[in-house]
Amino acid sequence: MKPNSKVLIIAGSDSSGGAGIQADIKTVTALGSYAMTAITAITAQNTTGVQSIFPIPPKEIFNQIIFTIKDIKPNAIKIGMLHSNKVIESVIRSLKDSNIKNIVLDPVMVAKGGTKLIDDKAIKLLRDKLIKRVILITPNIPEAEILTNTSIRSKEDMIFAAHKLIEIGANNVLIKGGHLKSKIVQDIFVSKSDIKIFTNKRYKTKNTHGTGCTLSSAITTFLSCGKPIKKSCELGINYVSSGIRTNPKYGKGHGPINHLHTINIERKFK
Repeated sequence: MKPNSKVLIIAGSDSSGGAGIQADIKTVTALGSYAMTAITAITAQNTTGVQSIFPIPPKEIFNQIIFTIKDIKPNAIKIGMLHSNKVIESVIRSLKDSNIKNIVLDPVMVAKGGTKLIDDKAIKLLRDKLIKRVILITPNIPEAEILTNTSIRSKEDMIFAAHKLIEIGANNVLIKGGHLKSKIVQDIFVSKSDIKIFTNKRYKTKNTHGTGCTLSSAITTFLSCGKPIKKSCELGINYVSSGIRTNPKYGKGHGPINHLHTINIERKFK
C-alpha cells in the first residue's frame, strides 16, 4: 500500500506512547498516510502522570522542520505541544518558509494528570500570533477557557468561546466537549459563517489518554488527503470515538486508546 499523503507533526514525545508524537505517528499511519516529525520536547511519563519534561532547543526544532520540508514537502502540518514562547517563535518562523495552508493547531496546555505543559508567555504568543496562521485550532474546554478567559459549562458556552476565538483571529475552531458531564459528547465546529455540532456516545472508561493529540492528527491527515475541513473533523471524531470504544486497557491510570482499529493485518503477517 502506498501512502495517500504526507503529514508533518510538530509536537512533544510521550514515552508511554499514548499521546504526543507517538500517538500522532500511529494515527497518521493507521489512516494510510506518511508521518514526519519535529520533536519539541521529551517527556518521561506513563498513564499515571508526567515525571519530567526535557525541552528541545528552539534552533533544533526549526532545523527539524525546515530540513524535513526541503526534502519531503508535507500536504499538511499538525502542531501539538509548544512549551515556551521561544519555541513558538521558532515554529512561526519555520512556517513562513513552508507555504503550506493546511495547518492544524492542537493547543496542548495541560496533561491528562494535571501537569502544566506550557508557560504563560507562550500562551499569550500562541493566542496573539500563532492561531492566525493555522486553518484550524482544536482546544478542549480547559484550553478554550484559558485562551478566551471565559468559563464553559454548556454547549452554548462552547459556541460563545469559539466565536471569541474567531474574533481573536482563528480561521476555524473545533472545541472538544469531552470535559462536560453528559451522556453524550458534543464537539462543536465554528467558522466565520457556520456552526456544526458533532454528537457521539460517551463510553464509560478512564482510558482516554491522547484523544486530543489523536483527533488533531486524524483531522490533519484527512485534510492532507483533500477532504473539506468539516468532513475532516467528522471523520477524525469518528476515528477517535472508535479508538476509545476499543481501547486496549493498558496501564494503571488513564490508558491509551486503540489507534490500530482501522488496520487489517494481512494473513501472512498473522
